[in-house]
Amino acid sequence: MAKSRIKKWLPLALTILLGAIAGSGIALYFGLMHDLPEIQDLQSTKPLSITRVYSSDGVVLDEWCQERRDPAPLETIPKAIRQAIIATEDRSFYDHFGVDVKGLMRAVVSNIKAGRFKEGASTITQQTAKNHFLSPEKTLTRKLKEAVLALQLERRYTKDEILELYLNKIPFGSGAFGVQEAGRRFFGKELDELTLAECALIAGMPKAPSAYSPLANKEKAEWRRNVVLKQMLDVGDITQEQYEQAVNEPVVTASRSGKDKAPYYTAQLRKELGEELGENLLYQGGLEIHTSLNYRLQKFAEQAVKKGVEAVQEREGLAPGEVNAGLICLNVKTGEILAHVGGVDFGESQYDRAVMAKRQPGSSFKPFVIAAGLEEGLTQSTLVLDEEVIFPKSRETAEWKPENYSGNFQGEICFRRALAYSRNIPAARLIYALSPTRVIEKAKSLGIQSELKPYLSLSLGSSEVTLLELTAAYAAFANGGKWNEPNSVLEAIDRSGQVIYRPRHEQKIAVAEQDAAVIVDMLEAVVKEGSGKAAQVVPGPVAGKTGTSSQCKDALFIGFTPEFAAGVWVGRDDGASLGRTETGSRAALPIWVDFMKNAMQDRSVVYFPRPDGVISVFIDPVSGKPTSPGHGVQALFIKGTEPRRGAPEPRLPEKFLEN
Repeated sequence: MAKSRIKKWLPLALTILLGAIAGSGIALYFGLMHDLPEIQDLQSTKPLSITRVYSSDGVVLDEWCQERRDPAPLETIPKAIRQAIIATEDRSFYDHFGVDVKGLMRAVVSNIKAGRFKEGASTITQQTAKNHFLSPEKTLTRKLKEAVLALQLERRYTKDEILELYLNKIPFGSGAFGVQEAGRRFFGKELDELTLAECALIAGMPKAPSAYSPLANKEKAEWRRNVVLKQMLDVGDITQEQYEQAVNEPVVTASRSGKDKAPYYTAQLRKELGEELGENLLYQGGLEIHTSLNYRLQKFAEQAVKKGVEAVQEREGLAPGEVNAGLICLNVKTGEILAHVGGVDFGESQYDRAVMAKRQPGSSFKPFVIAAGLEEGLTQSTLVLDEEVIFPKSRETAEWKPENYSGNFQGEICFRRALAYSRNIPAARLIYALSPTRVIEKAKSLGIQSELKPYLSLSLGSSEVTLLELTAAYAAFANGGKWNEPNSVLEAIDRSGQVIYRPRHEQKIAVAEQDAAVIVDMLEAVVKEGSGKAAQVVPGPVAGKTGTSSQCKDALFIGFTPEFAAGVWVGRDDGASLGRTETGSRAALPIWVDFMKNAMQDRSVVYFPRPDGVISVFIDPVSGKPTSPGHGVQALFIKGTEPRRGAPEPRLPEKFLEN
């Protein structure tokens, strides 16, 4: 009886269920249709307002817009670009009806596994709908709207017309929309002049325009290009011979005009804001981007870099372009980037040596060893042997014999003098006493994110870091031990005057306030007594450290006043030596001084703060022993650690003083 009743009602129940599902689908469809733009508006879509980038002193640094878009008829677009785009973005483009059902199901499974909206499975038709009508947000509602619009596009346009619309609307970053403008922007070529390799590079960019831009990162762009070429080979669009020839073609980009203001800085901004706000909003939204850069300081920085590099090239008989440099200047209190020079000529090379390049810092790394030592009881008057030493092989490091740059030794000296005169052996003895791991921990706390290898030679700057990392770490010393994440964007404002983006930046205590004061005092001694004497011409208190890598391949000076921290690197992109005598003092310090003298013009003198618990004591500059007031040099000590007459002289443990 019960079974017959179920059989009787089952068809009705299924009919009601299917009707409900169909009704929900229809309701959802018409609900989405209500909010969708009219397809006939497609041909009339126009570029939106210009986004302007402002310096902190009101100068327009750059303008980003969609105006750099020149539509090209499909028949004029190289077959290689069309094939590369289809092979990479949507292999079944000519077979589906606007939505790739199989791909969509794969994406659904992937998103469920990931627990978030991760994969979109957008066809070229869907991407065309998104690029013309929708925001870049990753939501299910937008995805559904995209699918509905794709169906409408397929009914209204042929496949070739949709492909043409897509190829003329793709955002490539750097203000370039469409493949024709991409060819001009990145290669300085018209479409019919592009090689297969260049077509593949362009086709690979839509996935992540900022990341795969050849102007920002040629290595990543080349890798992505080769992925596209392999996909073209797999589907039979190109032969093995064509593939091998294309993957071996170097990436050569177009030179930019020299009209850009702070081009390395604005290139980094494009990358950051493109990731945060999306390319469409950035180039179509008519935003005001207010930045930290001070254009007055920027001009001083660019002039100093150009002059300093030319001086090195002239001394060493090198051709223009063989030497390059980077300069970064930060606000000590906030971490805001005030000046940013990534190279001598952005038109010749977009590679940013201030932010992207990782090079050996040489002796400019020594303050991190000192900072770790201070936490273990080291003071300015702690004695150390500056004598020949061989460190035995260990589980972490091979046998090592460090040498001083001068080739001579000074015997037993205090650490204040060792740092001021950039003696290598004392720094090596200290890291041996502390362990490389302990020094790495301290450097990481000061914002060094580059990989640091746990070798004793780390004390002399053997691990590569960026100039920005170094400069931000030194700024923390000047800021009472508080490290600020370097930052450029103050806020982004939309056309209605609403702030739509105001980033928060990390700040942390990296060094105890008293330890920071002692390090600053030791770095002031570098300028007053040691390798940084040329910086004494800068008005007011100045502290800093020179750095020279092996064979003078890298020359650095990282220094600061109570307000500004600036770092300068000079070197050659191919890693060759600058010249036998081109040290940090000779090649980098003059650039720093030139910049900082101008930066400090007409500014009131400000002094480094002295926190409670820190006292000043007169000591002998060599032995570190206390002297009568007015004799020797004044040095800062944490109260209770200062040298006293008649007391035992502080030394590193005896085993580290032995030869």
